[in-house]
Amino acid sequence: MSQLSLFSAEARPPSPADLAGLLCGPGQIVRFGAGDQARLSIELPDPARAAAVVAACAATGIAMRAVRTDSGATALRTAFRCDLVTLAAAWTEGGAKAVPRGWQLDGAALRLWALAAGRPDERGGYLLELDPDSPGTHDALIAAATRAGIPPARVEERAALRISGARRVRRLVELVGPAPERITGTDWPRYWGRNAS
Repeated sequence: MSQLSLFSAEARPPSPADLAGLLCGPGQIVRFGAGDQARLSIELPDPARAAAVVAACAATGIAMRAVRTDSGATALRTAFRCDLVTLAAAWTEGGAKAVPRGWQLDGAALRLWALAAGRPDERGGYLLELDPDSPGTHDALIAAATRAGIPPARVEERAALRISGARRVRRLVELVGPAPERITGTDWPRYWGRNAS
């Protein structure tokens, strides 16, 4: 039996700080009015993931609901909430999305990132979508993933990070934990054909 990593998704109870994983991908967070409330939203690359992402966010104590965008895409968003202000302050700089300096990517945030914007690359690796509208976050996320033990390659043509190689994929599987309910094992990070367990 493998030992549970201190950074794995199952190492501690879910918390609102885990929602940073949505901001690693195409998620957005904005403050409202005097800045004492904030709203988190994300347009999902795969609408079929909506129920699983909503459930994962609910486990952190933050409710999200699905909405249809003007372009017909599926997005999730919270209400404006006081308990998201800390996350908004950490992840914005001058009104733009920014990764906090020295931020530590752990399994809980990585799990939400993979859930909302991850997919296998059909070459034994795993892709984590980045925010194409926030290119300033990309280098910082590469650095954070590297510190977490999963140094990625940048996929320029589609604003994504690729985790590949047996050791890195094994570490990714260890960090994200088993596939959530409503997600097929083939969509979740796998090591040598096995789901995380």
